[in-house]
Amino acid sequence: MSTQDKDAPLREDIRLLGKLLGDTVKAQAGPETYELVEKIRTNSIAFVRDANADTKQSLEKTLASMTPEETVVVIRAFSYFSHLANMAEDQHHIRRNRAHELAESPPRDGSLAKAFQRAITEGSSVQDLLDFFNNSTVRAVLTAHPTEVRRQSTMRREIAMAKLLAKRSRNQLSPSEQAEVEAKLRRAVLVLWQTNIIRPAKLTVSDEVSNGLAYYDYTFFKELPKLYSEIETSLTQMGAKDAHNLASFLKTGAWIGGDRDGNPFIDKTVMQGTMNTQSRKALGYYIEQVGKLNDELSLSSRLINVSDALQDLVGQSKDNSIHTATEPYRKALKTIKARLSATLKSLDGPAKRRAGQSGYATAQDFTNDLNIIKDSLIDNGSALLAQGRLHQLLRAVDCFGFHLASLDMRQNSSVHQDVVAALFNALDNTSDYASLSEDARIALLSAELQNARPLLRPDFTYDDATTKELEIFQTAAALRAKFGDQCIQNAIISNAQSASDLLELAVILKQVGLVRPNGDTSMHLIPLFETIGDLQACPGIMDALLSNPQFRRLIDATDGTQEVMLGYSDSNKDGGFITSSWEVYKAEIELVKVFQKHGVKLRLFHGRGGTVGRGGGPSYDAILAQPNGAVNGQLRLTEQGEIISSKYTNPELGRRNLETLAASTLEASLLQKSRPDPLPDYLSAMDEISTNAFKKYRGLVYETPNFVDYFWNATVINEIAGLNIGSRPASRKKTRAVEDLRAIPWVFSWSQCRLMVPGWYGFGTAVHQYLADHGDAGLAQIQGMFKEWQFFQSQMSNMDMVLSKTDLGIARRYADLVPDQDLAKTVFDMISAEHALTIEMLFKITGQTRLLESNPLLERSIKNRSPYFDPINHIQVDLLRQYRENENDENILLGIQLSINGIAAGLRNSG
Repeated sequence: MSTQDKDAPLREDIRLLGKLLGDTVKAQAGPETYELVEKIRTNSIAFVRDANADTKQSLEKTLASMTPEETVVVIRAFSYFSHLANMAEDQHHIRRNRAHELAESPPRDGSLAKAFQRAITEGSSVQDLLDFFNNSTVRAVLTAHPTEVRRQSTMRREIAMAKLLAKRSRNQLSPSEQAEVEAKLRRAVLVLWQTNIIRPAKLTVSDEVSNGLAYYDYTFFKELPKLYSEIETSLTQMGAKDAHNLASFLKTGAWIGGDRDGNPFIDKTVMQGTMNTQSRKALGYYIEQVGKLNDELSLSSRLINVSDALQDLVGQSKDNSIHTATEPYRKALKTIKARLSATLKSLDGPAKRRAGQSGYATAQDFTNDLNIIKDSLIDNGSALLAQGRLHQLLRAVDCFGFHLASLDMRQNSSVHQDVVAALFNALDNTSDYASLSEDARIALLSAELQNARPLLRPDFTYDDATTKELEIFQTAAALRAKFGDQCIQNAIISNAQSASDLLELAVILKQVGLVRPNGDTSMHLIPLFETIGDLQACPGIMDALLSNPQFRRLIDATDGTQEVMLGYSDSNKDGGFITSSWEVYKAEIELVKVFQKHGVKLRLFHGRGGTVGRGGGPSYDAILAQPNGAVNGQLRLTEQGEIISSKYTNPELGRRNLETLAASTLEASLLQKSRPDPLPDYLSAMDEISTNAFKKYRGLVYETPNFVDYFWNATVINEIAGLNIGSRPASRKKTRAVEDLRAIPWVFSWSQCRLMVPGWYGFGTAVHQYLADHGDAGLAQIQGMFKEWQFFQSQMSNMDMVLSKTDLGIARRYADLVPDQDLAKTVFDMISAEHALTIEMLFKITGQTRLLESNPLLERSIKNRSPYFDPINHIQVDLLRQYRENENDENILLGIQLSINGIAAGLRNSG
């Protein structure tokens, strides 16, 4: 079947959804508005295709003639089409996956079947695979970064529509059934149209928590246990023993409600509320599943035998119904459900009894009761019934416990330093911790870690900031006592720049009993290295820490594993795309050496964002691009912003993404022999390219006079603050300096104006200079790097994707918003020239003749969506101009906020 034929169902879905939306616009806003939308769409397509003065003038004339009310309707129409097109794309991806499965096609990259196949071919045994899963730690950590602009209200409606599209394509429907599905789709589009696409109020942390927990309903609760079942089945078929007892190596984590860095709204109450909310979500799911098991296991004691342990569980039941008198499993499950309900009620206070039943003290107690049911079924000839829902519920409890997801705590190193200084000052007001040298701090903190005395004085009144931090750590200790140690296991130090930063955190944890004087702890103390300088310094810092006896005791207490987090966002803002990714890679190489020297297991935590400018890109490629020794079955990574919804809203896509995460980790760990270390010449070449790219990037962002004025006028950075998409402020300080701006709005703003500077700028000049210095041999060298080195391949692929979403014609209109047009011309000409040179160098390296030539699926996707989100950019420019001339016009501001939503939907990975 040709690619065109394969895409026919996609085109049909887009056509149908476009028609339904068009009909809705015509009915709700009138035929004139519908015609206006169509006119703008065709003009926008012509503008992209022709890029001449006539099409530009025609488009600008149409846009200028619109009233604010018309503008809002037009933006909403294009925004919703982008969302609907995304939905159709996702369904087509699922459709193609099913087609491959039905055709029994060879397993594809990113699947566990392919990973198993490669591992066995390259010498791994089935036992090696089993050992990998039983000894690995893989975590997808959900964070609350403000690039997800969609509301749950619209997402739920889109989920319902996706199910209808799936039904329409998978089943042979009768004409009446087909009409019914389309009628439901039409009603769903109308509901979407009449639902506010943007949030009416700013998100609170609790709102972000609720949004994050929705993905457990969509995907994690059901699809994660299913993934484990499939792995167990595959390993069993391959001859593995005890595969059904596979360790839960893949779990979820959370930052939402625990990440305090720059978020003043998180305190002890918020953190406790977050954990309670998470627990309610887990317990609610368990209660639901136990209820469904109760419906299924109607086995009669007149027909089957049961174990003594089950009989004891039945004896605890308060169910006196004559209808279940001979149904022991139902009686036992009602006992379990009553205990779960009592556990749920206990979240709001001390453990209570409900209908004579006490709650579960731990998730293990709940598991023990479920195992009684499982063992009784197996022992009495009903092993088949122990599979399915019961087996998956047991897996869910092992993955989620009563806490749902381990909540990471994160705070800036400067805050920890202030707390430690306050603690010492309370004991001796002549002490001046902040003035101590690094060596003196290490000596003082190391001694304190061995001292049995507490620094914390109950009779002393600390300042508000210190009190707030201490209360949070005290709350963490209390939550661990209530929910188990797994509920909070990680404390992260952002802006880590020295060994003392980690020792300070250890001293603080010691005050609340989470670190003991003998070195006993189950907490992981994790440094986050973010800037270019920090990445370069981190191997030396970790060497010093691993050499410190007191800190080493803490590592040994946590199974000899030390986690290190590497940040892509601030390093990119600091040094640009190429230098950021290269310094992360080099840091990993050196960290592997340091940890091997000390005999400590390294776990890397990758702080990846959605877009390439923040470490984004396909997870499979990114994980395989890590240097040898950097994974070894240990991996955590963040899932942020719109990436969470694109990966995990649809359960089938979510299942595929979880599988890809497991498969890529397995390949990166077990197939290192087939991935030789890069040649020394490759490393030297990257050093040169990175150095030149760094100079070019810094020259634009930090050395061009008044560059910050260009950025604040030619992007939506000002207006993003008014969009209710996150609880944290856009800047760390009240300045306009790039250094103080958070990396997320920095990248998001460049995406909105279609320049994508953080994802490519500096590469063209860097490679051009390298070729000038090394001639034909240099070109052959870089082409060899592209063919043989996964790291470099991944960088080129990501940059190709970013450049394909860049549009200089649109971006030039944003440059017109800059009051100082001489500045605008200077900056835009620099960006434009580098853009052309970057594409030229990319093509020289890859052999492509057009962007995305090697990625037809993404090329098709962008081609399908661009006619519908390009117009929003043009409208946004005009709205920005109007709003900045009259900031009191709320209709114009609404239009801008809607446009931000629509452009983000069209780009898909914008922050």
